[in-house]
Amino acid sequence: MSMLETQALTREFGGVIAVNKVDFFVEKNMITGLIGPNGAGKTTLFNNITGLDTPTSGKVFFEGKEITGTPADRVCRLGIARTFQNIRLFKELSVIDNVMVGRHFHAGNSHNRTIQAILSYLNVEKEEKKTYLDAMKWLEFFGLENLRNEKAKNLPYGYQRELEIARALATEPRLLFLDEPAAGMNPQETEDLMKTIRRIRDIGVTVVLIEHDMKLVMNICDNITVLNYGQKIAQGTAMEIQSNPAVIEAYLGKDEDEEDDEE
Repeated sequence: MSMLETQALTREFGGVIAVNKVDFFVEKNMITGLIGPNGAGKTTLFNNITGLDTPTSGKVFFEGKEITGTPADRVCRLGIARTFQNIRLFKELSVIDNVMVGRHFHAGNSHNRTIQAILSYLNVEKEEKKTYLDAMKWLEFFGLENLRNEKAKNLPYGYQRELEIARALATEPRLLFLDEPAAGMNPQETEDLMKTIRRIRDIGVTVVLIEHDMKLVMNICDNITVLNYGQKIAQGTAMEIQSNPAVIEAYLGKDEDEEDDEE
């Protein structure tokens, strides 16, 4: 059984079908890539899985349980975290405070909020210290611990990307969605990111990423799914995807001579 699965997932906006009956699978402890040309429906699929949007039809399953249409905060508490194509940090807060926000969100996973609130009030200093130490663990994972008191907005771009991932990991997810994590990065930052994603997988977090950097995708992904015009056109290993005629056509287009021959 797949860790995450969509069945015929469809999202329409007026007369436009952004995602069209997509069956998408994510296997546990693997790195899965989701690729396709601009406008292929990749982020829309992410949004409909993670609760930021609701499918027009179709279903989403996580660890065997249906979560279709579940709000984003509940999806996160179920064990699915994500980052965004455009970095969404609390830029006026410190680096450590950004990660502590993620920790506090995880700590909110209680069936009895009243009891939790009372216990937190009685043990506020102890709880805050634990939250701080847990957040520091993730800063150390990314080598950002010496920047913990710096405002998030003052970090270099690559560090801001890492901080957003650290905040997502602070919610203790079992499945992490990364939306174009290498966007805007230079080659060295991208190389470092590849190592980081592997390290995240190695600590037991399954990773799904949307990415346009094909070198990154082909080097780290165990499985790759390709969308084009909202439809899944291929799924397989990096080698299978690179040699798939439908994928090549989607990215490069048909040669005019080929089109003439077909006519």
